[in-house]
Amino acid sequence: MSSSHEHESPIQTPKQLIAVIVASFLIPIFTIVLLVKYVGSEGKTGAGSSSMTPEAVTARIKPVARVEFKDVNAPKVLKSGQDVYNSVCAGCHNVGAAGAPKNGDKADWSKRLGQGYDTLVTHAIKGIRGMPAKGGNPDLDDIEVARAVAVMGNSAGASFKEPAAPAAPAAPAEAK
Repeated sequence: MSSSHEHESPIQTPKQLIAVIVASFLIPIFTIVLLVKYVGSEGKTGAGSSSMTPEAVTARIKPVARVEFKDVNAPKVLKSGQDVYNSVCAGCHNVGAAGAPKNGDKADWSKRLGQGYDTLVTHAIKGIRGMPAKGGNPDLDDIEVARAVAVMGNSAGASFKEPAAPAAPAAPAEAK
């Protein structure tokens, strides 16, 4: 036996139906407007602030990256060992990533320093274990890599001398 109340709806009158339909449109719209206002309100500054000064505008539109053009025909200026270390080697050798000996840690470097400067330079240029050749920067000159090895070895107690730049080749004599 079925009861007559089995299929009753909570909406009993047309007025209730209209109220539910209006609410089903207004509540999501109201929620979206509030979210947009909340998200968009951050970073706005009021009148009398310094947000429109030339310095503030320049800071906001400053590029994220810098593009440098390099004259490939110009003679290469070799970097110092410290510059190479800071730009290429420090990422791994400051923290000991992938088994790299930490810069300045005498215990990490003692066996390696015992192999000699030339062996360390060869390993740095060709790569060894987890370290890629030239620290992953193929644009480095061998002398730049050797200079970085001297810097790291010296920080661990060695007394390596940074190699000097090779002498420029003599210009051919002009034929008369």
